[in-house]
Amino acid sequence: MMNVNVDQCIGCGKCIEDCFASDIEMTDGIAHIKNKTCFKCGHCIAICPTNAVSSNTLDMKEVIEYSKDEFQIKSDNLLNFVKFRRTIRQFEDQAVENEKILKIIEAGRFTQTGSNMQDPSYVVVTEGISELKALTFESLKNIGQKMLDDMTPETRRYSGYARMWLNMYEEYKENPAENDKLFFNAPVVIVVTADSIVNGALASSNMELMTNALGLGTFFSGFFVRAANENKDIRNLLEIKDGKEIVTCMVIGYPKISYKRTVPRNKPNIIWK
Repeated sequence: MMNVNVDQCIGCGKCIEDCFASDIEMTDGIAHIKNKTCFKCGHCIAICPTNAVSSNTLDMKEVIEYSKDEFQIKSDNLLNFVKFRRTIRQFEDQAVENEKILKIIEAGRFTQTGSNMQDPSYVVVTEGISELKALTFESLKNIGQKMLDDMTPETRRYSGYARMWLNMYEEYKENPAENDKLFFNAPVVIVVTADSIVNGALASSNMELMTNALGLGTFFSGFFVRAANENKDIRNLLEIKDGKEIVTCMVIGYPKISYKRTVPRNKPNIIWK
């Protein structure tokens, strides 16, 4: 429940104005949270000028007072940071510290979600990467073979991928250490699942930024997502609950390469109304 400390509330009404759920009312000059339509977004906690609002179901120790020096990022620096990011497929033979993995997940945990669902979940794979890899290669091979056997106008468009998956499987079976074109021998895989694909994708985007800020590199494996969505054994291995969508697969490690500059992009497609 959300609560208001009556000794600290000054009755300014800022929490009422900012409550999208209309769950706060003024009673005798003091804000009162009804806790009927509240979905614990925390806006009342964040906006209160006297820190009078709290929750007895959430960890209030996580609340940090705003500081311009610690919270603000120059817009040009942020834009350059985004422009400079690269998809990494060459990794050092070096483990990633658990502290950094948890910080990446923290960036996902504090990402906005629709109706404050907070539905993204995270499966971190380190020790079980070899088993996961074998299942995924097998799944991709089966998908590719089925596409080639049952060629339709739609699957014909993706026949190049089908042949690629078959070749990837054969090369991997021949030499797993040198021919890992799925995870590229990275030491960490984080699979992001969610009830809402949008929520999971938003979380993954912020996680990628944190990954780069920590000096790590990542790429999103769409091949894995395709394989996992058609293979119950992969979902069982990762203990993914029913109803959860596999949204992204982040392959993470220390980059073996470094880049010197940004790259050009197509002009944005913008419609001004």
